Amino acid sequence: MPLRLEIQRRLTARSERVKSADLHPTEPWMVLSLYTGAVVVWNHETQAIVKSFELCDLPVRVTKFVARKHWIIAGADDMQIRVFNYNTLDKVCMFEAHCDYIRSVAVHPTQPFVLTSSDDMLIKLWDWDRKWTCCQVFEGHAHYIMQVVFNPKDNNQFASASLDRTIKVWQLGSKTPNFTLEGHEKGVNCIDYYRGGDKPYLISGADDHLVKIWDYQNKTCVQTLEGHAQNVTCVCFHPELPVILTGSEDGTVRVWHSNTYRLENTLNYGMERVWCICGQHGFNNVALGYDEGSILIKLGREEPAMSMDSGGKIIWARHSEVQQANLKVLGEAEIQDGEKLPLGVKDMGSCEVYPQTIQHSPNGRFVVVCGDGEYIIYTAMALRNKSFGSAQEFVWAHDSSQYAIKEGNSVVKIFKNFKEKKTFKPGFGADCIFGGFLLGVRSNSGLAFFHWETSDLIRRVEILPKHIFWSDSGELVCIATEESFFVLRYLMERVTTAQESREMLTEDGIEDAFEVLGEVQEVVKTGLWVGDCFIYTSSINRLNYYVGGEIITIAHLDRTMYLLGYIPKDDRLYLGDKELNIISYSLLLSVLEYETAVMRKDFNTADRVLPTIPLEQRTRVAHFLEKQGFRQQALAVSTDPDHKFELALQLGELNTAHELALEAESEHKWKQLAEAATTRCQFSLAQECLHQAQDYGGLLLLATASGSAEMVGKLAEGAEKDGKTNVAFLTYFMQGRTDKCLELLIKTDRLPEAAFLARTYMPSHVSRVVKLWKENLSKVNQKAADALADPSQYSNLFPGLQQTLLAEQYLKEAHVGVRPAAEYPLVTPNEDRDVLEESKGFIPKRDSAEPEEAVDSMSESCVAPSEPEVMEQVFPIKHDSCADPIPLTEKTIGQTEEAPLTVPEIEKHVEPNRAHSPCHLMEDVKSENILKAETLVSAEERLIQEPCAEVPATEADIIQSSPVEDVGSSDELTVEENASAAEAQPVSEPENILSEENAAQTADMLISTDLKADARITSESAALEETFSPDQPETGIIPSQVSPVVAAATDETPVVKQAASVEELISLEPTESPLLDVPSVAVQAFPDLSLDPPHKSDEDAAAVLKPVPVREFEQEEETAEPPAETVDGPEVANVPGAEPEGSEAPVERNVAELEAGSEGSEEPAEDLEEAMNNEDLDLDLDSFDLEDIDTSDVNLEENLLSE
Repeated sequence: MPLRLEIQRRLTARSERVKSADLHPTEPWMVLSLYTGAVVVWNHETQAIVKSFELCDLPVRVTKFVARKHWIIAGADDMQIRVFNYNTLDKVCMFEAHCDYIRSVAVHPTQPFVLTSSDDMLIKLWDWDRKWTCCQVFEGHAHYIMQVVFNPKDNNQFASASLDRTIKVWQLGSKTPNFTLEGHEKGVNCIDYYRGGDKPYLISGADDHLVKIWDYQNKTCVQTLEGHAQNVTCVCFHPELPVILTGSEDGTVRVWHSNTYRLENTLNYGMERVWCICGQHGFNNVALGYDEGSILIKLGREEPAMSMDSGGKIIWARHSEVQQANLKVLGEAEIQDGEKLPLGVKDMGSCEVYPQTIQHSPNGRFVVVCGDGEYIIYTAMALRNKSFGSAQEFVWAHDSSQYAIKEGNSVVKIFKNFKEKKTFKPGFGADCIFGGFLLGVRSNSGLAFFHWETSDLIRRVEILPKHIFWSDSGELVCIATEESFFVLRYLMERVTTAQESREMLTEDGIEDAFEVLGEVQEVVKTGLWVGDCFIYTSSINRLNYYVGGEIITIAHLDRTMYLLGYIPKDDRLYLGDKELNIISYSLLLSVLEYETAVMRKDFNTADRVLPTIPLEQRTRVAHFLEKQGFRQQALAVSTDPDHKFELALQLGELNTAHELALEAESEHKWKQLAEAATTRCQFSLAQECLHQAQDYGGLLLLATASGSAEMVGKLAEGAEKDGKTNVAFLTYFMQGRTDKCLELLIKTDRLPEAAFLARTYMPSHVSRVVKLWKENLSKVNQKAADALADPSQYSNLFPGLQQTLLAEQYLKEAHVGVRPAAEYPLVTPNEDRDVLEESKGFIPKRDSAEPEEAVDSMSESCVAPSEPEVMEQVFPIKHDSCADPIPLTEKTIGQTEEAPLTVPEIEKHVEPNRAHSPCHLMEDVKSENILKAETLVSAEERLIQEPCAEVPATEADIIQSSPVEDVGSSDELTVEENASAAEAQPVSEPENILSEENAAQTADMLISTDLKADARITSESAALEETFSPDQPETGIIPSQVSPVVAAATDETPVVKQAASVEELISLEPTESPLLDVPSVAVQAFPDLSLDPPHKSDEDAAAVLKPVPVREFEQEEETAEPPAETVDGPEVANVPGAEPEGSEAPVERNVAELEAGSEGSEEPAEDLEEAMNNEDLDLDLDSFDLEDIDTSDVNLEENLLSE
């Protein structure tokens, strides 16, 4: 009978002529050298090109892998040897090896040597460790040397084939050949060594169309193979199978049996001439190279011929040699899962046939070897021949005394006690047979089961199996197909009843013979039954077992393994690979028995088996019970705390879970338990769990949801202590403890956030936080730090700050503490409240003369008047592009009974001792004196773009640009600090303007308590009142500068009383100074006027915000230039600041207009406000800078001294 070889084509790659092919020993790669000069690497699993090299324009006749170096070596007709790294595609080396075409390359299996042969009739040995030095040259052939091959049994020996019709065998280190084999009538093209250990053979192919087998020890020709019609171009002993492959220019590949030399098969794929054949060690793959491309085929099966009996004796075949290993020799040695077992191997002799399969009988007494179309039954102990015969397949019955064979495609013979019992032909054909409890026969139409004794049909199913595995009891069977496997239960009682009654019999057998238990979408490679557990290896190299519809993975395998058997006394499972390496994995029999009992619902047996299961294996059993739905039992069985904790949560046993969590001290477990406790409304347990888990977010949710103020308070303190600042901030904020929030932000260096928080909720702390922010930012960027505006220095940038201070005090005193959640419907929502409106009528309980600590920190010299009647308002400035943020203040001073006067001015001179003063917060404010920002407009915008005008010295202090001016008293004022752009007043002592009497009178003056200022403000107000007296209209003071912008506030403010108080101060320092020497500015008030914010760089912003000392400012004024022309319209063109220096006509006209406006100031406040709102004046401060103010004609110091 012919050798049974299944030939499968794995890859077909069309290309130019392929001159050589090689297979990588470990990777699924095939390298091809083409006649066009290219080298291509294919992945035969993905069937894609993974790498490609263009070497030269001439043919590349040979390529070889050097796996240990990650190289590809190629030889071409340009006489160059090239070496590439196939991972990086880098060229490792290139050198000229011969002076003619390079025909062959052979790589030494262990040494760093490479042999090359060429048409120059030389063989050269190269050493890559010595930089590819040529170590030796072998001469002796008289024609082209077509191929060289190392002897696999003696690596220092190699053979060469030449067109001089000879084969020479050489030894490394010797210059002459050991011997020469002659026998071919024409040139020899190819040679190869036999890799088996039993025959010292060498094969050759020549142009005489013959293939010869040589015994290189006897130096004789053993066999000549005839059959090819053209030159034989390639020959190969397959490294694994007992076959010889030969290729010829006739386009065929012939497969010969290496033992019988019988022609087994002829392959013709129609791709013209065959040029190369390459086998792969350890695999059944073969690469073929043709004129039109290449093909990769797989011969036979890769599953090794090996078998193990129930006692641990393993028999395998290594080629034709049968060997035995016994697991008992391992003794009590510790065995690691997945580790190769150190087994002693015993040779049992050679087999008469090439073993393709080896199989023990069920009782282990016999072993059958099948191959070459024959079977031989041996005794397992001594390998004595018991029986033999011709057969394509052989299977054992469940009873070792019976077996069956298949002859041809339709005849099945059943033997009992080594004698033929029955022969029958299945009606559907017989492509394959399967042994076991029933005899299975597969045909094209399905699978049929027959009874061993009667050969009656039991059941026929439409399924095409690859394997059938029966359990020892014969009750369960697994049918494995190409895509999945089915588990069935064989109902023997029903079959017996049906056979006896002859009922329920159909042409497909007995319908109730099998019961389907399950189907699993996995491909089974090998398998066996242990009890009711089916253990198998899958196509994805996993070792699993199936029980009760569940799949449990035992191990992940790193290579393809084949199951040998299970030894219960060892509790181990044994597997082997195709290299005949044996490994094992632990699998307790008690576990399998317990799981079998559970599946059978035999809980008594399960309870009896459970104590025998080791503690370390009980968690696996618990997982099995959990999957079967027995969670309570799983909780009792499991020893893994994590698994028990999960089960306790699933079962709702929170007390058990709490105990496990205490033992584990795991944050994750506490969180899980807290969630479960919350779900079951056990809030005390949930609180404890969250506390143990340090889950402040969960605690916050629980505390707020339960409305526990005490818990929120403790949470805030604990979170801050543990550094959970986010939660601490949120809890403090929910409690209304904004002071704690602020300190927390400062403590964590979140100073920008602290500044904005203070601006929103605690304006009394703004200045302190801003100073800290600037100090911190200056360490990184000084310019950026200088660009930050402090309210104590730039009050105009913080509109409404005084109202917010009052509102802050109002909220502090109006706060009623913590209110229960039940009062939520009674509390007005924050979005519906207007705190500023609520605080208008608020009068603080504490003494208004005693400022708050925060206010004291900002102004140590601020004193609040007792009866504030007129308030001072700060306005923001919007800058169009790059205007300097000049601090603006607006003071409203009542002049006469007929018309209240407001004197807004802008300060051009900043006093050093006041520029940095933090006196910017109010102490107490009466709500009726608070004016809305939109009704008060600073009139300084007009002065920003005009040359500096001289005003009385006391007026400079009225317009002092401290960020928020407060009315108060001060004893030290200097002439230089009070010098301004107005005409200097006669002063006798520059360092002391006001006397103690003036300061006392100042205390009686009715001025708004909204802002606090020094006593110089009072004196300046007195001087200005005298200057603006209706009795002295000729003094030249611009009436428009006292536009009645606060008329709306005079409804409740007794202006007459204020005017009287001011006039008492006017007589203290009479002034007779002339008019201003430079053009003054007609200033109007526009309530809605605002300028765009600055867009300058950090440098400009920093320079603008920095207070400028008076003396430096005076020096700058001397060289300042007029500001740039404004942007919009004719009205802006009339601004004096935009006129050339010395233009007096607009000033005079504006003075007249303002005087007229002053006389008619008795109009109702509403009309005045409407008139002001209707005013339309656009100011452009894009290019404004303090340095642009022209003071070249003003010498303040001389004017002051002249007085």
